[in-house]
Formats: sequence, C-alpha cells, structure tokens
Amino acid sequence: MVTITYLLDPLCGWCYGASPVLQLLSLQTGMRLALAPTGLFAGEGARTLDAAFADYAWANDMRIQKLTGQQFTPEYRAQVLGKLGSRFDSSATTLALTAVLRTAPQNELQALKGLQQARYVQGLDTGDLCVVAQLLRGLALHAAADLLAAGDAELLAANAQRLRQAQETKQAFGAQGVPALIVTDDKGSRLLRGNALYGSLDGLLADIAAA
Repeated sequence: MVTITYLLDPLCGWCYGASPVLQLLSLQTGMRLALAPTGLFAGEGARTLDAAFADYAWANDMRIQKLTGQQFTPEYRAQVLGKLGSRFDSSATTLALTAVLRTAPQNELQALKGLQQARYVQGLDTGDLCVVAQLLRGLALHAAADLLAAGDAELLAANAQRLRQAQETKQAFGAQGVPALIVTDDKGSRLLRGNALYGSLDGLLADIAAA
C-alpha cells in the first residue's frame, strides 16, 4: 500500500487547480490518499482582503484556470474577491475538513471539492463558519455540520493537532508551499512537489513511482 499525504489549504487556488487529478488518484487501487491541511491561510496566516491582494489573487487564479481548466467565475470575483475588508481565512474550511474526517472520513476529499466549488464557482464566502456548516449539510454531512456549528471542544483540539502535524511534515520534507505530496511506501517517504498535479493522471502516477 502506498500512502499519499496531500499537503493543502482549502483557500489555496493551486490546490483547487489540482482537484481533478486528485479525485482520480483517490480511486486508484493500492493507494491511500490522506489529506493534511497545513493552516497556510488560517490563524496567523489569515489576512484582511484589500484591493491589492484581490488583484494579485485574481491574476494568479487566471494562471491556474489557463493551466488546469478549473473555473474561477465572475461571481467569485465579485462576491468573494470583491468583498474588500472581509477576512481571507481558511480556519472555517479547515475545521470543516477535520469534522468530516471525524464523522465520515471516506467523504473528506469530496467535502474539499464541494467547499472549493462553492467558493470559486458559486462565489460563496467559505471564510464564514455558518456558510461552511450549511454547505456541509448540502453535502449530506450533517454530523460534521453539527460538530462545526457547536464549536465542539474535541473537534477544535483535534484540528489544532492536525495542523501542527501537517506543518511539521511540511517542514521536515522541505516543502516550500502547497499543494505538495508526501509519498510513503516500503522504500520510505519522499516529497513530490505540486507541479506534478497539473498534468495527466498517468503522468502523476509515473512521478509517484519514480519519486
């Protein structure tokens, strides 16, 4: 069994760009995909959205769209990037993923996909905890939504521990950012950088085998 640890942040546009090939990778036999949110844009990594950062993000998003075909809609630009003064903060979405891991772990990757599409396609503010909880309910992840809405103490502790572990893994392997993959098999563990995620599944599988 090969374990693929996926270092990510739910508000990372490049992680959204990597979503199609990761969905395919998760279906491969003999491989286990484990999500590892790093908190890149949570806590101290969060920021207030201003015009300069919004322009930077949109330019970056257009590069990602051209490279991967993933859609960034006018609704996202107007309702998310256009909401100046709001918080660019992945705390709510990161906590949501941990809630799904604790209640329906087999659905975590699909939850991530749903949260990403809600933001980049529908233009919903996934920095808002109430919005995120409602999105989980729309994905039939009611137990996770209940934990999230309640501010469950065990959930908060588990999420903090998960972020620490992902950050330690990122540092240990010298990953410069997200997305990135850590490939672990009987030969050990090694880093596969994020640019491997923007081509075909066959190309990614070849990179994993050669890593």
